[in-house]
Formats: sequence, structure tokens, C-alpha cells
Amino acid sequence: MRLLKVLLAGSLALGIAATTVSADAAKGQKIFIKKYKEACGFNGAKFASNHTQAEWEQIMNDGKFKEEMIKICPNLKEGDIKDNWIQHLYDFSYEFAVDSGNVPSC
Repeated sequence: MRLLKVLLAGSLALGIAATTVSADAAKGQKIFIKKYKEACGFNGAKFASNHTQAEWEQIMNDGKFKEEMIKICPNLKEGDIKDNWIQHLYDFSYEFAVDSGNVPSC
């Protein structure tokens, strides 16, 4: 009985953690709409579809996400992109990349 309780508690904690992790793409989408849509001149779907998921992953792993944002949206300056938003924007871009099959609502 005690083992069952431990397993149920572990499953619940894992479920909550998985929900939190998947929320990053939604937060990135909100950040893009609020902070970058106007400066870029297009919506988040067009932004994210500039690369495949593998390409976005490589850009992020190389530490060049800010540079890529500026390349895609020339009106942006490096100071416009906050470091604590990068992971959320990456999650959004990866989730809605050209090969993902997903389409954002922005």
C-alpha cells in the first residue's frame, strides 16, 4: 500500500513537471506577439517557419539565437532581446518550425 502511494505521488509530480515544461512554447509565443511582432513586420508563424526543428536546435546549441533573430528581423537590436526570454522564444520557434506540422495562433 505504501509503495502504491509513493508511485502515485511520483506520477503526479511527473505530470505537473511535464505540464510546466510544455508551457514554455506558449510563453515564447506571447513574448513574440507582445514584443517582436510589430518590429519584425510579420507573425510568429512566419518567424518560426524560417528553420526546421534541427536547424533551430543547432542555432540554440551554438549560442546564436539572438543573432538569428536579428538576421530574420533586421529592425531588432541586440538590446531588444532579453536573455531570460531566449529559452521561451527558442521553445516557441522549435515547436512551430517549418517541419513540425504545428501552426501557432499568432
